[in-house]
Order: sequence, then C-alpha cells, then structure tokens
Amino acid sequence: MTATAELAIRWDLSALFQSPNDPEIDKTWDRLTAQAKQFENNFRGKINSSSLDATTLLAAIQEAERLSAEASKPIGYASLVYAADTGNPAMGAFIAKQMEKASALSVATLFFELELQTAPDEVIEKCLQDPQLGQYRHFVNHARLYKHHRLSEKEEAVLEETANTGCRAWERLFEEVTANYLFTFQNPETGDSEKLTLEPLLSNLRESDRRFRLAAASSLASGLKDLERVLVFTYNTLLQDKAVDDRLRKFDSPEQARHLSNELGQEVVDLVIDLCKENYGLVERFYRIKKEILDLPELTHVDRYAPLFEAEGEVSFAEAKEMTLKSFSAFSPELGRRAEEFFDKSWIDAEPREGKRSGAFCAYNTPDTHPVVFMSYLNKSDDVMTLAHELGHGVHASLSRKQSYLNFHGTLPLAECASTFGEMLVFENLVKEASPKDKLALYAEKLEGIFATIFRQAAMYRFEKQVHRKRREEGELTAEDFGSIWQQELQAMFGDSVKLGDEHRHFWSYIPHFIGSPFYVYAYSFGELLVLSLFGKAKSGGPAFADQYLDMLARGGSETPFELMNHVGVELGDREFWLNGFAAMEKLLVEFEDQWKALKPTWKHS
Repeated sequence: MTATAELAIRWDLSALFQSPNDPEIDKTWDRLTAQAKQFENNFRGKINSSSLDATTLLAAIQEAERLSAEASKPIGYASLVYAADTGNPAMGAFIAKQMEKASALSVATLFFELELQTAPDEVIEKCLQDPQLGQYRHFVNHARLYKHHRLSEKEEAVLEETANTGCRAWERLFEEVTANYLFTFQNPETGDSEKLTLEPLLSNLRESDRRFRLAAASSLASGLKDLERVLVFTYNTLLQDKAVDDRLRKFDSPEQARHLSNELGQEVVDLVIDLCKENYGLVERFYRIKKEILDLPELTHVDRYAPLFEAEGEVSFAEAKEMTLKSFSAFSPELGRRAEEFFDKSWIDAEPREGKRSGAFCAYNTPDTHPVVFMSYLNKSDDVMTLAHELGHGVHASLSRKQSYLNFHGTLPLAECASTFGEMLVFENLVKEASPKDKLALYAEKLEGIFATIFRQAAMYRFEKQVHRKRREEGELTAEDFGSIWQQELQAMFGDSVKLGDEHRHFWSYIPHFIGSPFYVYAYSFGELLVLSLFGKAKSGGPAFADQYLDMLARGGSETPFELMNHVGVELGDREFWLNGFAAMEKLLVEFEDQWKALKPTWKHS
C-alpha cells in the first residue's frame, strides 16, 4: 500500500531549453542584458512625462513585454527542473543562478514600471483613449493600482537583489527540507519500517485500512516534529519579511497585496470567506453520515479522507487519461483536443520519485511555448481528480496563448475556476456510469474534495490572517502558537463531527502555499464556488455556454475578473450568486444522503 506506482511519465521541456547545460541559456541572458540597456536608453524619462504619447507608450510596453517573456523562459525552466529534482545540489545551484540573472535584468528595467505607475493621470488617460493601446488597457490600469505602494527605484533595486538571499532563499530551504526528508513509516501489515517521502506518505491517509491511516498520521506528525525548529523559524522569518515589506509599501493589512494582485476588493473576499464559515454545517452533516457508514465510534483527523470501502483496484494512468479526455470532450470537443495535447506531446510529469517536490501544479510558461503539468500519479482514484484539476489549468493556459505575454495569465481565483471546472466534468461523467455502491463513494469523494477546496482553504486563509497579525503584534511565534491557531480554525469547520487530534497540530507546517504564496489559498474557495454556480449554467446552456466559457478562458488576463466573468453572466459582488454555489453543494449532499438511505438496509462495511 505504500509503494509508488511504476510510472515513467516525464515531461519534455525542450520548448524552453534542452538541458540545464544548454549554452542557449547563457546566450539568452547576454542578449537580454544588452537589450535591457538599449531599452533604458530609449525610454527612461519618457514614460513619466507630460509629453508621453500613445505611440511611445505602446513601443515601450511591447519591448518590456518581450524582455519579460524571454527572461521568464530560463527562470521558468530552472523552476521546473528544480521542482522535479530538489534533492540534486546541481539543480539548486542552477535555479539560484537563474534567479540572480533575473534579478539583474529586473533591476535594469525597473524604471519602466515605476514611471508607468507615477505618470500623471491625465496623460495616461489620454494615451489609453487611443485604439492602438486597446489590448494593453487592462495591463496599464492594473500596474497603476500599485502607484501608492512602490518605493524609489534604488530601494526597489535593493529589495529585488537581496530577495535572493532573503525570502527566496527561505522558500527554497522549505522546499528542499520537505521534499527530501524521509519519514519513518511502520507498515502495519508487515511490521517493517519503511522510509517514505512526503507524497507517498500522505497517500496512506486515504487507505481503507485504518491501521495504515493511523501509521501515516503518526509518521507525518513525528517527522514534522523532527523538522519543527527549521520549519517554525523559516515561517517566522517569512512572516516578518512580509511585515517589513508591507510596512514599507504602506499596505493596510497583510492580505491587501494579494487582493490587489487578484484585483478583488476586501469586501468581496470577506463576503465569500464569511459565507464559508456560515455554511460549515454542511461539513458536519456529511461527516456524521460518514461515521455511520464507516461504523466508527468517532472520526478523527485520520478518517477525513478514508474511502467508504476498499477499492477493488487501482486506477492506471492510462485509465485516468481516458476518463479525463472523455469528460472534457463531451463538454467541448475543443476542450478535449487541447487536453489531449498534454498526453501526446509529453507535457506532463507524473512519475513519483525521490527528490521530487510534493503537490501538483500547471506552469503556463509563455504564449509561444506551451504549458506543462506536474504531479505524482500514485494510481489512486483521487489522482484522477488531481490530473483533471491540473489539466483544467493546462487547457486554460493553452487557450489563452492567443494573448500576448502581459495578458496571458489570469488572476488566481479565475485560474482555479478553470481547474475545478475540469474536476467537475470528470466527476459528472464517472457518476453516470457508476453502480449504486460506487456512486455513493464518488459522491463522498467529491464532497470531501469540495470541502477541502472551499471550507478547508477558507479556514487556512483565516489561519494565515491570524498568524500574520500575531507575528506583527507579539513577535516570533512558537510551534505551540501555530498549532493552537491551526487547530482552532480547522476544527471549526468540522464542529463536533470530527475530532482533530494532537498529531494534527503539526500539519500546518508542510503547506507550501503559506511559505511561497501568502493568502493564495482563498483562490481555491473562489474557484470551486464559481464552478458550483457555473455548472448549473453549463448544464442548461448547452453548446452556447461551452462557447462562452472557452471564450472567457481564451481572454486570459486581458480583462479584470469582474469583466471576464460578465462574459458568462456572472456578477462577482452578488451575494446570491455565491449562495447558489452553496445551494449546489447542498444538492450534492442531499444526493449522497439519498444514496446512503437506499443502500443502508443492505450495507456491510468492508
């Protein structure tokens, strides 16, 4: 049950570079360095100027865009090969070198964004009225949102260069420590002691045999306790680093920078997070039934993701591919075709291996290359959903390649909408073909996935808000401080339906989003709720909605989230829209409850 699947699915990154030793990498930086100097000669002092015109601004934006796109290739490539092999010191040295090169280029071109942000409003508004700047209107307006949060050019340059030995170094330390640590797992079946990295260990928390779940939770807690001093100090340091940065940039709250990046107001975020807390009762309702199905006197943290019964077999990668493509194609042939490219052209790295960082992601790369998907496929049913999730991102990236680089990436909440929509398509298809018993299990898995994506991420966001504020008000936090706040916020979503034991107090410390992407997590809550509300439109709208949806994805980040969602008839500030998401969730819960009522008289727990 603990062995990783034999799977040799590795990605092809040759659209970026051939290898870390590819001489084209250094040539790229040499070329960009010379071009950045010319860019400065051409445009310094001309953007923040009363004489700025649309033609000059367009030329500057397009050249800055080209430089950014080209610079993202070596740094993006380094990030990908490092994620795939964090235990290799050569890969660590490689990514460090690329970060230093990227910082040097960023410093050389920093003047442009600063001038763009401080240019007179009337001058910029006049330029934006010119049709030739139409495709960059959103980019300019978004960049200028930061005008009150930027420092002088010299100060920004210092922060950029020192970040490589500051926050980025701490983030890399976290990744290397957590990806390469070997947890000691006592196999309850053989009695043998096994050494497992994080991903295979976590997969045991989803085993039907509770002995494996207990052993995995114990091993995880013990290992994280062993790493506690490093992880607690690392997080404390990053919390303070952000506090300093926020103070210098005059952000009013720890989360304000994330809201600005996501182009969402505090009131919209608060609305969604507050509605999540108001609906925690749905979680309690589900887990009370799960306790009955599992025939356990009490559910604890080891039972949250326990399957309802032992799976009859593993789900191979080939089977997962078939399920995903069938589901995507049924909604839209174009969606299916875009997803199929990832398999046919080796745009996926799914092989589990030592040194590979935990988690899953999709890297968009650049419009003139292609996106890639990263995960560790362990032949579990939930791996199918992870694949569908990341391919949702991948299709979004593929469609938005029609945009130029500055309009390529949408904000996080909308990116997570595409990924969770992909999951929902696969789920709907699986349910149609399932037996009554399997349907019960599918509903359970889907609801647990929804709860983890909406309620758990909202609780994690509340955890982050507390620890950031407490660090600023009281100084360094202890492991006990972190554990207490973690338990408080996570336990609240379960009520008395699940008891999170003491082992769970340590589980905050392996979450990478807290380290590298503060307050990212609420994007998952937004994305899943968006999908739950949108899916009703998808089912009633037919091909017309599918076309609208793909058109929205293809727009990438060329418009604000509010404008993009208007294309599919959604108003993000509408409380009723978000309540529709919770209503759709409750409908799934009712279907699960009805399925259980029908099966209960003849149910035998296996």
